[in-house]
Amino acid sequence: MSISSRVIYLDSNATTPVMPLALEAARAVMEDDYGNPSSVHSSGLQAKAVMDQARKTACDLLGASEGRLLFVSGATEGIQTAVFSALLALRDRQSKGETVATDLLYGATEHKAVPESLHHWNTVLNLDFRIIAIPVDQAGRHDLEFLKQHIPHAGLVCTMAANNETGVITDLVAIENLLKDSPAYWLVDGVQALGKLPLKLNQHRIDYSLFSGHKLYAPKGIGMLYVHKDAPFTPLLAGGGQESSLRSGTENVSGIAALGAVMQALNDGVSFRDHATLTRFRLQLLDAMRDAFPGLILNASLAESLPTTLNFSVPGLTSKEILDLFDAADVRVSAGSACSAAKAQPSFVLQAMSLPEWQAASAVRVSFGPATTQEYIDEACKRVRVCGEALRKTCMVTGDIEPLPADGLMQLTFGAACTWIIASAATKECVVIDPLPELIERIAKYMRCQHYTVKAILSTRSHVNQSQHNQSLIQLLGEGFVGKASDADGFYADSIDSTGSPCLQLGDKELLQITVQVNQEERCVYLYGDLESGVQFAFIGDLMQDERVDSDQLLSVRQQLSPSSLLCAAHDFDKQLVTRLEAPCVCNLDDVTIPSSGLHDFLKSHPKAIMVDVREPYEQQLSHFDVPEGTEVLHVPLSRLANGVDRWLRSSTEEKADLLFFCRTGGRSSQAVQCLRRLGYDQAWHIAGGLALWQH
Repeated sequence: MSISSRVIYLDSNATTPVMPLALEAARAVMEDDYGNPSSVHSSGLQAKAVMDQARKTACDLLGASEGRLLFVSGATEGIQTAVFSALLALRDRQSKGETVATDLLYGATEHKAVPESLHHWNTVLNLDFRIIAIPVDQAGRHDLEFLKQHIPHAGLVCTMAANNETGVITDLVAIENLLKDSPAYWLVDGVQALGKLPLKLNQHRIDYSLFSGHKLYAPKGIGMLYVHKDAPFTPLLAGGGQESSLRSGTENVSGIAALGAVMQALNDGVSFRDHATLTRFRLQLLDAMRDAFPGLILNASLAESLPTTLNFSVPGLTSKEILDLFDAADVRVSAGSACSAAKAQPSFVLQAMSLPEWQAASAVRVSFGPATTQEYIDEACKRVRVCGEALRKTCMVTGDIEPLPADGLMQLTFGAACTWIIASAATKECVVIDPLPELIERIAKYMRCQHYTVKAILSTRSHVNQSQHNQSLIQLLGEGFVGKASDADGFYADSIDSTGSPCLQLGDKELLQITVQVNQEERCVYLYGDLESGVQFAFIGDLMQDERVDSDQLLSVRQQLSPSSLLCAAHDFDKQLVTRLEAPCVCNLDDVTIPSSGLHDFLKSHPKAIMVDVREPYEQQLSHFDVPEGTEVLHVPLSRLANGVDRWLRSSTEEKADLLFFCRTGGRSSQAVQCLRRLGYDQAWHIAGGLALWQH
């Protein structure tokens, strides 16, 4: 693979670029052999010959000469066809009075296409068969004892040759031994194995196996389905009788030609690296990852997984933070299956492996293809280490690089739960409010890296076992915690404000504690700012979300806040970032979204607009983008946006600026613009698709 492009793509388990030889094969068909293979004239015969050659090459490679090999649109169609065929066969045998085992077993870590297909056809065919997940252990291996117990009742067993998220290789021989005397049909997902593991289908009792071209340098929209010569088969698509009436529809000849070219390349001894070389590449990448992320934890054993896949978690960092970091350096990785990535949930594969919740929520998958070169891996490792330097510079991990100083308010989150940190660069002191257990190691590292001391660790009584988490953080901080004897919520007074109230001093500002009675339970609220001129931030825990709290109970809080005071909650379920007491203004996101293609027109009509980069500091350290000439850019990370919101909302009418927010993909900038608009700032917009589209 070439590295002429500045993008380093390490997400090959999701998809791959089209190899030049595959591209050339497809182009030749589209330009020359474009006939319909069902036509009897010369052009049709030439197109059919292309298909026949591709099928023969694939059959020889897969050892599938004794079965049927169909060209399909991809793995999902292959799975649907196989499941449909197997379930129809079971139903037909039942209707003939045969005693048929009907449990449908699938590996708990299978691609979602498998269980979804099982549920779909079970419902559509009105079968009411039992669908059962085969458990896996913490290494991702199938529970063979469970399988052994359930095989006597199984009509169909579905397993994958290698997992798409972890790369864990299935022990197909052990499963085949268990199935030796069983009439159950066996479906094997071979998508991730193609080009990485030896596959000789004739040597096994596999009934169905499927492959996807775009996972191995062929175009999207082409795949293969293997059907054993004795396995039942019912066409999913009926029509013109193409593919020997097994799969109707005009064939994707260009895609088939491209896939055939890749199959041919697998045997040329040049295009693809051998297992030992791929293993060496992975170890080289792992060394770079460990340099960048001290404390990295592997989620799958190297010895039991594909040599092209790494899956790891980093304590204190979420998968999104790592993905954003890599993306800023033009390195593409993923948090798991591409088909599930948009759902923003912890990896179900790692959950099935019973890994800790933080590990499943923080997992990162690095995968490369078997055609990767040494040069490509060298460049990837170089960029990974640069990412590590950016993390150390911004204190996301510790190191020997002088960090950027922290000042003002910082919001850290885990899921919807929030921890707030107030920092004073002048005195190098911090106050931490509601530290979450998943974040305390990160907070402690951050303070050590910044050389800041923590003056107080406070609780709004909004998180379970908060006092325990506070004590854990104090222990991790060691001498970095300089708090005095305090009450149960961590607050102590070290000065008196202008009203005579005790408060805690942080730099040139003050922090005041007040309590609110809620059903015989006290809740703590902390007010921060230059309290003489007004409260800037109020850390209110979950008071505003608690239905038990009425307006009278909030009166003591309201009396001390101004219309410009910003409320900082302990949970941010709606991603509002900060709020105010007043009812929010209506914000229609469509009205404040600027398409990437309209950026220059927007800046032309708003010549004094300021572009606001809400990516995190470690991403900004790696920034390489062209700013339109004459445009001012501000760096205000989303985790520190509260400081900017406070400043912008307090600006006079004359000082009010047009703000255009952007980030990597548009997700965080949409949060930022909605936050400001809801709070009444009507001169804010954001760029759809962020840098991913704007710079494309």
